[in-house]
Amino acid sequence: MTHKLLETPSPALAGDTAMPPERPADMPTQSLKSLSEGFPRTPVSPAGVKSSALKRWSVVGSSLLLSAFAIYEMRGVFLLGGLTPLEYLVLVLFAINFCWIALAFCAGIAGMISIIRGKKSAVDEVELTTRTAILMPTYNESPDRVFAAVETMALALADTPDGHAFDWFILSDTTDPEVALAEEHAFWLLREATAGKARVYYRRRRKNVARKAGNVADFCRRWGSSYDHLLVLDADSVMETSTIVSLARRMQADPDAGLIQTIPALIKGTTLMARVQQFAARFYGPVIGTGLAWWVQKEGNFWGHNAIIRTEAFMKAAGLPHLSGKPPFGGHILSHDFVEAALIRRAGWSVKIAADLYGSYEECPPSIIDMAVRDRRWCQGNLQHTRVLPAKGLHWVSRMHLVTGIMSYLSSPFWLMLILSGLLLALQAHYIRPEYFSDQFSLYPTWPVMDSDRALRLFYITMGVLFGPKIFGLLLLVFDNKTCKALGGRLRIALSTITEVILSAMIAPIMMFIHCGAVLSILFGRDSGWSPQRRDDGSLPWKDLIYRHRWHMIAGLLLGYAAILDSLTLLAWMSPALVGLWLAVPLSAITASGPIGQWFKDRKILATPEEVNEPAIVAAASARREYYAEALGESWNVPMLLANADMMALHMSIMDKLPTHVPGSPIEPLEAIARVKVHEAQCQTSLLALLSRQELGYVLGNPLLMKHMQQLPEAYADDDLVTIC
Repeated sequence: MTHKLLETPSPALAGDTAMPPERPADMPTQSLKSLSEGFPRTPVSPAGVKSSALKRWSVVGSSLLLSAFAIYEMRGVFLLGGLTPLEYLVLVLFAINFCWIALAFCAGIAGMISIIRGKKSAVDEVELTTRTAILMPTYNESPDRVFAAVETMALALADTPDGHAFDWFILSDTTDPEVALAEEHAFWLLREATAGKARVYYRRRRKNVARKAGNVADFCRRWGSSYDHLLVLDADSVMETSTIVSLARRMQADPDAGLIQTIPALIKGTTLMARVQQFAARFYGPVIGTGLAWWVQKEGNFWGHNAIIRTEAFMKAAGLPHLSGKPPFGGHILSHDFVEAALIRRAGWSVKIAADLYGSYEECPPSIIDMAVRDRRWCQGNLQHTRVLPAKGLHWVSRMHLVTGIMSYLSSPFWLMLILSGLLLALQAHYIRPEYFSDQFSLYPTWPVMDSDRALRLFYITMGVLFGPKIFGLLLLVFDNKTCKALGGRLRIALSTITEVILSAMIAPIMMFIHCGAVLSILFGRDSGWSPQRRDDGSLPWKDLIYRHRWHMIAGLLLGYAAILDSLTLLAWMSPALVGLWLAVPLSAITASGPIGQWFKDRKILATPEEVNEPAIVAAASARREYYAEALGESWNVPMLLANADMMALHMSIMDKLPTHVPGSPIEPLEAIARVKVHEAQCQTSLLALLSRQELGYVLGNPLLMKHMQQLPEAYADDDLVTIC
């Protein structure tokens, strides 16, 4: 059903859509070589930014001891026959990879203990006297998803006594003209639904400088000083009213808190790939997340969304520097969140992870391909952190967060090198004649032998450390009778766990090669760009899947052939890692299929509590999304906009103001070409045919060009024949 006012919006509404009055304030760029004057600040409470050394070293120290033991055992495996250069390489690679998983294992133990104890931070339910701006950045996303979520959350929050303390802002960086007009249409519907109940605003930037970080920074410089806090969401975020209010109360109660990050739960997974991520994040993720929050304490991290930030801390301390050189290592910082958290902590505010606060939700990529696209951008941003890592004044835990982000992608090349080195070691023992007597005098020959019993014991230890967090999460789930019953019983949970482990094991080598490719691409200087993320359908044609996974299959075949050269036993040992590569194309198709995902959902396999008993806020947002999708089915377009004065008035009122042009400042090619095309056009029809999508997106954000375009005739008339000029 098309909304009855779709074609003729009320002129009165046009005056009610502007952003609030600007309060310009500075957000200085921070230096990585020095601290700004006055930093680190003096905390209001000495305990406000102080962390427990005992907690910290119980996790970090345990992981170091565990790693030292494993490295010692690995050295003992090789030492029986004397260390060769290749064995030294295997030992170094093993040490790097084991240290990486040992920290997660020890944090998982701390997380499991914390969850069992069940302590929750107590905050008095006092009236909010602070103001919070809730920001929803969006970039070429489906408007029905974004605006339905904002409407649902805004109206739910307005029904509480604390609703007056929050304003809502949709900060668009959309460049697609069709999506931009659909956003305006959706905003008109949103304002109509929330009129007199909640304050909602919309602003679309003309130039998406510095991407999401630049979008939020632009808001801060123009409106941020009107608000005490910023609650940053993502385009797929939904948050419970109680969670929003709790975050604001915690921030108000702690004047030394600079940022409080929630741990979002994944929801609404429709494909098998999304359901695997959803199940793992729901039952294994809290163990690691709670453990992380327990040991990092006041030196937490920021994941870019579903977090509340003190505006003063963000604007004074988190202005991101522009890295010298060209992308991928230079330019603006892509993975801005880790760096912003580190800078806020450096300035003397605490950064905390609210592991005990539930009701924070987001969605996940629906396919392996979509994960690869997202991870390519994240990989570039995290490798950029090598430029930030030496920054002066960072807390050592903040540096560890940066290292963790870097290693989340570098670990794949290290694992691959470890596999290849081990394979070479096996082939060396099989094909190269051993040197029984070295050049040095010895009564005994040098035998190329290993301690097989010790190696097998170390393998079991490594697998236990690797799968430890999963085991901890599963144990917590099995002993939770209420959740087990909701999910269909322990047998169904066991089936879900087996399914998740098998699929994750098959997908892991594919993601390893994807990450290796991303790292190589970045090292060769290729920029990732900025593409909108698919969130619902993950399917692709088979020919596209074959093209995307061709090298993964070839790599699997080559590794399998190398294993056969040694023995069938080695092939059997490597098969768990190779099967996923051999079946990469059908595996990618199956895990991206909506119908297959629905089959698993109908049988409660990989189910989560949020899926079985959908939170009311999520269900309400889904219902409103259907309404928005139907209303936007016949959305506004440019000819409609040019022909309707009321619609044009509404568009002009929503439009961001033109920045002051400094004489002599350079004009970008896109801007220059768009201006020339508009001013030389003879009619609207020919102009619309001539403008590219990117140019039309720019024109829609320029009031002078839109007015000029509106004054053009719809078509050029010649000898009573309407022609395209």
